[in-house]
Amino acid sequence: MVERGMKSMIRDFFGVVTRKQTYLNLTYLLFSFPLGTAYFIFLVTGLSMGLSLSITLIGIPILLLMLVAWWELASFERQLAIWLLGIDIPPMESRKVTNQKMTEKLKGYIMNPVTWKGLVFLFIKFPLGIFTLIVSFMLIALTITLIAVPFIYKTAYMDLGSYQVDSPAVAIAIMLGGLLLGIISLHIMNALAKLSGILAYHLLGSTGSAGIDENDYTYIEDVEIEDDTEEESSDTTMETTLKAPAENEDVVDRAEDDPQN
Repeated sequence: MVERGMKSMIRDFFGVVTRKQTYLNLTYLLFSFPLGTAYFIFLVTGLSMGLSLSITLIGIPILLLMLVAWWELASFERQLAIWLLGIDIPPMESRKVTNQKMTEKLKGYIMNPVTWKGLVFLFIKFPLGIFTLIVSFMLIALTITLIAVPFIYKTAYMDLGSYQVDSPAVAIAIMLGGLLLGIISLHIMNALAKLSGILAYHLLGSTGSAGIDENDYTYIEDVEIEDDTEEESSDTTMETTLKAPAENEDVVDRAEDDPQN
């Protein structure tokens, strides 16, 4: 049992190199910085302009447009996490209705907690993108440098200060260390991608919509309206049922009073 567990751990450790998901995670991390920077600049500029002009009422339409814009950006980030990270994120809305007016759509955006959690995610994307960029490039650059030591240790590009690589055996040993560092780096970047996936799951999905088809959901207000309609119809049916015996009794009484019948 212990031997089998060790084999499984070794297989998982070295198997990260051959997994497709590893490179999808790496792609997601490399896109985090440019996307996070673009989101940050766009949101700060738009929200600042809208808030500063809200006194003159010109900023209110700007803020409403920004609300719709960051909703769409959060929706894009959700799809990106699903495609690249391979995680199943619930829909951003628990329910949906078609043929809505613009005011109803805006009300739905404002009342939906995912709208504001999505804004938080977009702002978090910027510092998280900087952190992942620094870590990823440091690991990748160091790994490539160590792997390339056997080919450059005799050139002027190889400068380790007081320590010098003076033999092919040492250079190959350093290269093997670089390969090991590369495998460890992939595990680290997978962990960073997993962290991003956890944030996306909790901030870009409605917790009450898990398992619900995205194309078949409606707003809560419409559900209440439907319930009221059903209650009114049931009340009408009950009143008709109660009136029916009374009407039958009236007919019987009139028949007994009429001697001709």
